[in-house]
Amino acid sequence: MNQSEFMQIVNPFKDKVFRLAKRLLVSTEEAEDATQEVMVKLWSKNDSLPQYNSVEALAMTMTKNYCLDQLKSKRAGNLQIVHSNYSDNSPSVQKQVEDRDAWSWMEKAMESLPEQQKLIVQLRDIEQYEYEEIASMLEMNETAVRVALSRARKALREIMTKTQNYGIA
Repeated sequence: MNQSEFMQIVNPFKDKVFRLAKRLLVSTEEAEDATQEVMVKLWSKNDSLPQYNSVEALAMTMTKNYCLDQLKSKRAGNLQIVHSNYSDNSPSVQKQVEDRDAWSWMEKAMESLPEQQKLIVQLRDIEQYEYEEIASMLEMNETAVRVALSRARKALREIMTKTQNYGIA
């Protein structure tokens, strides 16, 4: 296969290779290098390309693997370290206090619910049980569980809205 035939095969998906590399590596320069590297590797497989069902799929797989290797390399690791120096992912003290306060208000709101609704909210929203499982545990109809949960959430929403708007429950 000559260069012209090779270019006819790879040109339709060359931009896709670049976009995948850019998405994975973020840097345009790194993505261009990755695209070029994949094209060189494809050219080196020039004679065996016709045996592949989809040269595009092969190229995309090669791109993904190359990019992941780059991200694992020391050079990319250093770039990630530099980028991580600029962001602090831990919440501020003010945010932590606000979250604790909101949780405290939510606990108070939960205490005001009837026992059955409190239990259903706990099982569904906190423990993540399915409706069917809750109905079985509480020996209730599944529809009744949904209705009770809906009413409980509505009551909690109203209490929390009042708290947020007026600062009192």
